Formats: sequence, C-alpha cells, structure tokens
Amino acid sequence: MTPLAIAFLPLTDSAVLVSAREKGFAAERGIDLTLVRTTSWATVRDRLVFGQVQAAHMLAPLAIAVTLGLSQHPAAIAAPFKLNINGNMLVMASGFAAALDPDVVRRTADPIGSAHDFAAAIGLYHRKPVIGVVHRFSSHALMLRYWLGYAGIDADRDVTLRVLPPSLMAEALRTGEIDGFIAGEPYGSVAIADGLAEAVALGPCIWQRGVEKVLAMRRDWMEANADTVDRLLQALTAAAAWCDDPANREELAELLARDAYVGQPAAALLPALSGRLTLRADQSVVDVPDALLFHREAAGFPWRSQALWIYSQLVRWKMVAASPDHERQAAEVFRSDIYRRALVDMGEPMPGASLKLEGAVTQPMPVGAHRGALTLGPDRFFDGAVFDPADVAGYLRSYRIGGDQG
Repeated sequence: MTPLAIAFLPLTDSAVLVSAREKGFAAERGIDLTLVRTTSWATVRDRLVFGQVQAAHMLAPLAIAVTLGLSQHPAAIAAPFKLNINGNMLVMASGFAAALDPDVVRRTADPIGSAHDFAAAIGLYHRKPVIGVVHRFSSHALMLRYWLGYAGIDADRDVTLRVLPPSLMAEALRTGEIDGFIAGEPYGSVAIADGLAEAVALGPCIWQRGVEKVLAMRRDWMEANADTVDRLLQALTAAAAWCDDPANREELAELLARDAYVGQPAAALLPALSGRLTLRADQSVVDVPDALLFHREAAGFPWRSQALWIYSQLVRWKMVAASPDHERQAAEVFRSDIYRRALVDMGEPMPGASLKLEGAVTQPMPVGAHRGALTLGPDRFFDGAVFDPADVAGYLRSYRIGGDQG
C-alpha cells in the first residue's frame, strides 16, 4: 500500500476524498489514504507547499495564486482533478436582506435584479456591509466580486470583505462581526436553519457550472510520482461517481457528519447533496438540481479555459499584472493531460479538447469525447458574457477593471 496524506477543510465538497477513504476506493487501488483535517485555507496551502501532505483539497484560485507568487509561499502547483462544481451561496443577515426583494425564491432566481437591489441596500444599511469570504483567492470571493461588479459595486470600496474560515462564518454572523458571508456548504444552510440569515445569491445562479475545489499537488511531486497520481485519480473518479448517485446521498451525509470530517448534522449536509435548498427559515425547500456536482458531465475534468477565467478575474481586480507569462502559468495549473493519462483505461468519457468557450453552453450539449458519449450541462454566466480563452485581453477590455461591465 502506498501511504498518501491529503489536507482538507470540513466542507460538503470534501465528499469525494472522504468517500475515497471510507468506501475503499483508495484502498482498492493500493493507496493508504490519510485525510488531514484543517480549519483554514492558509493552513491547507502551507501543509502542501512545505510537504507535510502530498495533496490538498484546495480553492481553485488559490492553486493559481500560489503558482503566480501571489500567496505567502510561492510554489508551482498542479491541479489534475476537480473535486466538485458549484456548492456555495451568499447569505445575508435578515436586517440587510429586508431591503431586498421579499420573495426569496424570486430573488435568488434573478441575480441581475438582486445585484441592483443589493447596491441600493448598501446605501440604506447602518454601516458599510461586512461580508465574510473564506480567502482572498477563493472562487466564492471572485464570483461575489463578479456579481457585485455588474451593479457597479466596488468590493474594495463599497463593502468590507473579511476573511474567516468557513466553519466560523455562522458564529461571526451571530455575534455581529459580519453582516453576511459567501462560503461553501454546509455553512450557508447552517446559518439559515439557525435563523441567522437568508439566501441572497446562489453560486450556480451566478455561473451555472462554476469551478470550485481542485485536488492540488506540488508539481515536482506529481511529476516524480506518476503511478501514484494515476491510481489516486482513478480512486477519486470512482468515489465521485458514488457521491453523485442519489441512492448514496444519505449514507454520504452520515459519513461527512462525523467529527473527523465536517462535524455537522447530516440534515445540514443533505440540502446541497440533494439539490434541495432552504433559502429562508420560514420557507419550504426549493429544487436546485445543480447545487453541487461531483462526477456527471465530466465534472472532474480540469478545463484550462476555467483556469484562464480565474486568471482574468485576478487581473480584473488588480491582484496580478497581465502578462503572457502569467497567463501561461495560470493555464498550466489545470493539468488536463494528467487527467487523461490517469483515466484512459477506465472508460470514462472525457472531452477531446482542453479549452472551451466558458459561458457559451445554454442547454445540455453533446461534445466530442475521447471515448463514450459526453454531454455538458449549461455553463452560462448570469450576465450572458462569454469568455474566450484565446482572447483574455479582449474579454478584459469588455469590463471596466475593478468595476461594472462597460
């Protein structure tokens, strides 16, 4: 057995890692998997960079930021596998949400109207709203900026973004330290169930197939351990398929509920897993079938175009200077070539290309695949924009850097 340690945060989207260990998918491929529970993304980053673990459950933008030297400890990071798509929501305290559309279902289904309502509510609130984010370089924070920017809200001027570990968000809201937060599940559902907040925007309503967490490795370790990497990706693919099977949702929720993993009641974990979310404590559940994806539609495939979209947002919000070298380095973090190598003998349908127009798929679409039939789901951005990875500069010119669409 090959010993392997992976750092993770207690989130619903750690499901693929947990099931790989607990359901034996890793052991079947000769991997003795140890999961190292941590509480902050900075700790996950440091454990990986300094070699305390061989891989990590990591925010996709953080993997790119570390590679670009934007984080505290630069290192070349590779992400050969996506652990999930979607899985987060923006919730705000009831006092702030009172200034928004009172129909919470309509509110979350209309991100354009809600963005404008949010902008108006800022001026009515008793202070500059403080919104918790899990890390500066998180998909959540970039999507929040993208959504707010549409309505002309400058996230660096008009609101205060405060970095907190996801597991501490609900308590920070309870004590008034923050007025809302955007984080991965189950913490939005926890805050709603406790009557502390209500949903304002859902991740899949901002970007229908938004990239979230990746399996991150140091590039030098990945290149030196090809066989282990391949067996790990095979195990995770089998685990992801198990996680996406509706018949396994309740068992998966019970596994994640253990203190060693997420440590929250199964009832708090089931909403995202089942795609049935409660948006406000006094509301019945609503169906959000794309709330969290693990396997279907080649969810694990690391599209380099998605890495480049993340890079475009880092440039847009002045976190990194635009340059050909930075663009190349960002694209190379997502290793679709390693994904293909590892899964070539598993019969997994996988895209024939490594880049695509992001935001261009408006309905389920069959695409060319190396083997088997593959249909991609809608990946539309809420504002209708389409990102062409071959023209990052042109995409950025369509926006006012640090502001709304121009």
